Amino acid sequence: MRTTNQSKVTEFIIMGFPNLQEFHTFFFILLLLIYLLTVFGNIVIFTIIKLDAQLHTPMYFFVCILSFLEICYTATTIPKMLSNLLSGTKSISFTGCLLQVYFFHSLGATECYLLTAMAYDRYLAICKPLHYHAIMNTKMCFQMIAGCWACGFICPVTEVILVSKLPFCGPNKIQHIFCDFPPLLSLACTDTSTSILVDFAINTFIILVTFLLIMLSYVNILKNVLKINTAEGREKAFSTCASHLIVVLLFFGSIIFMYVRLKKSYSLDYDRIFAVIYSVLTPLVNPIIYSLRNKQILNAIKRKIAHKRVYNGSVLP
Repeated sequence: MRTTNQSKVTEFIIMGFPNLQEFHTFFFILLLLIYLLTVFGNIVIFTIIKLDAQLHTPMYFFVCILSFLEICYTATTIPKMLSNLLSGTKSISFTGCLLQVYFFHSLGATECYLLTAMAYDRYLAICKPLHYHAIMNTKMCFQMIAGCWACGFICPVTEVILVSKLPFCGPNKIQHIFCDFPPLLSLACTDTSTSILVDFAINTFIILVTFLLIMLSYVNILKNVLKINTAEGREKAFSTCASHLIVVLLFFGSIIFMYVRLKKSYSLDYDRIFAVIYSVLTPLVNPIIYSLRNKQILNAIKRKIAHKRVYNGSVLP
């Protein structure tokens, strides 16, 4: 499409859920509550792991980093979503939109890599227990974490550069709940097949490769767990992996549908619903899963509460 005599778009309007405008106050309260619970839950997990010496192991080091990552991940979208629910304009600048896309995808990619590193940690612990401590030492853990963050922040650069060079001459209404590649590409007034193909290739590599590596790790874990003679031993071995596997299935199940495709969009409503799952609900349930299903974290929380009660009791007159 030719762009002659058409004005260049300098800001976008994020439409959110346009058919549910009468419920915006309710959605604001609900989303604010979810966001506060998400931040609080992840801060609790992060703090407990940092303070309890019994949790200073590679597995909980990765869980600690995941909690910190989830706080950053939700901060890229939810505050703006809350602002839009109260605002009449719901606008975001072109630069602000690109920055939101970049950080959202960078942190999302980092989470993919981090979940893969966590699966590898569990694979070594269960399948290679004699070599586990020699391989998964402090230096190795920090190198893996640094690699996850570095790769995560490099991956979306090409996509963002391609989108930034596309002409946007109207309309400027983003049919989504935040800025993202698929709804942005649908607004460009030119052929976007190259950008769609690049987006598909990068997302397929990040999401499917990491997911397959995680599943491969768990296949090997399951084989080794089934070789354990006692039911108690099998349950103890796999219980350390159950929480991580639930988080993996929730996160990857939603992002595969959204990003591993060659079309701009399948359904606007479906896109919005799945966006809520992986950007809002998954970060909320992560600390719940890791706290309620993990006996060591639950015991650590109980120890801290008991210690605080004893301390408070000792200083009271």
